[in-house]
Amino acid sequence: MESINFLDLFQGVATLAASEPSIMFSRIFLIFLGMLLIYLGRKEILEPLLMIPMGLGMAAVNAGVLFFEGGKMGTLFIDPLAGGKKLPEGAVSDTVHRIATENTIDVLNALQIDFLQPVYTLTFSNGLIAVLVFMGIGVLLDVGFVMARPFQSMFVAICGELGTAVTFPVAVWLGLTQREAAAVAMIGGADGPMVLFASLVLAKHLFVPITVVGYLYLGLTYGGYPFLIKALVPHRLRACPMPLEKTRTISAGEKLLFAVVTCITLCLLFPVAAPLFLALFVGVAVRESGLTHFADLFSSTFLYGATFFLGLVLGVLCEANTLLDPMVLKLLLLGIFALTISAIGGLIGGYILYFTTKGKYNPVIGIAAVSCVPTTSKVAQKVVSAARADVLVMPHALGVNISGVITSAIFAASFVTLLR
Repeated sequence: MESINFLDLFQGVATLAASEPSIMFSRIFLIFLGMLLIYLGRKEILEPLLMIPMGLGMAAVNAGVLFFEGGKMGTLFIDPLAGGKKLPEGAVSDTVHRIATENTIDVLNALQIDFLQPVYTLTFSNGLIAVLVFMGIGVLLDVGFVMARPFQSMFVAICGELGTAVTFPVAVWLGLTQREAAAVAMIGGADGPMVLFASLVLAKHLFVPITVVGYLYLGLTYGGYPFLIKALVPHRLRACPMPLEKTRTISAGEKLLFAVVTCITLCLLFPVAAPLFLALFVGVAVRESGLTHFADLFSSTFLYGATFFLGLVLGVLCEANTLLDPMVLKLLLLGIFALTISAIGGLIGGYILYFTTKGKYNPVIGIAAVSCVPTTSKVAQKVVSAARADVLVMPHALGVNISGVITSAIFAASFVTLLR
């Protein structure tokens, strides 16, 4: 009986030893990074719903590399490039038919081998995961916060798109095409489904790194934005009280009408993003119509199921070979730049309303313009409460937050319409 080599038995270790130094150290780094994300999620320093499955997926995929035929290394998780060969334009020929057949075979092989491939192929690559998340978010949104103060909310939300607007020309200047630049600029809106949608339509070849970078940074906003707020807003303004407002009660019927009219209007103006508009506002319509069975389905099964697989698949996509692409460094820098500038833009909007209302608007609310619902609203309230416990900004922040979802959708649809 032939002796069994230790490395032959434990292939994860064997592939680590056989990898180039850059790949080996990257795999080790990503394993420990995944463990760190789990810890930070458990401590609720970062968003646990995303970070815990994402961190474990990231660690597992970089540990679980094995040898395939011919000494090729890979995993049994996902092949995001399966069937990704671009078909040439023009009339159908034998070459086109062969490439198309190879694409189909690649996809079918991956579906039969990689256990997360069906989730990726059937929900990520067509945007279904974003639609499911938006349905769940729609049920949780109370559009009454927007309707109570529509002009203030939308003004601050528009200011919060500053990162999206500024990052686009910067990305072009750094050598990205306009379509690639638009896709990465959408990270500035901090709306994960919109980032996913824009990258799928505008830069599918960058879908994996843009989505990973986008969602990784969205998780980091919860931990990083409080420091940015404290750096830009002095304590006395963070403690600025919000006067009691006389706002009338908005009925469920009015909210339903608002959802229907807004959905139809946005679909009419930006039909390319109609699936996302429909998903968001069908959630709102279900909430305001009292359809409790649908509301429970959307807000629990759809939202939490989609969020879990979103985090898990994004973690699995963080494979060393994928993230070592030189383009990823640009995306990392542009992503953090976009989110920082958007936060600054939102705070500028908050400052403008503070001065125009003669001190009756807390500028910290501006951080909620970065439409990571409801994370940035919670961040605003948490920072304000730390400065003065009796100040309530949550209703205003949620109005801005929900408006930010709408403005980010408009920006995404505009980019897609103009550059597609």
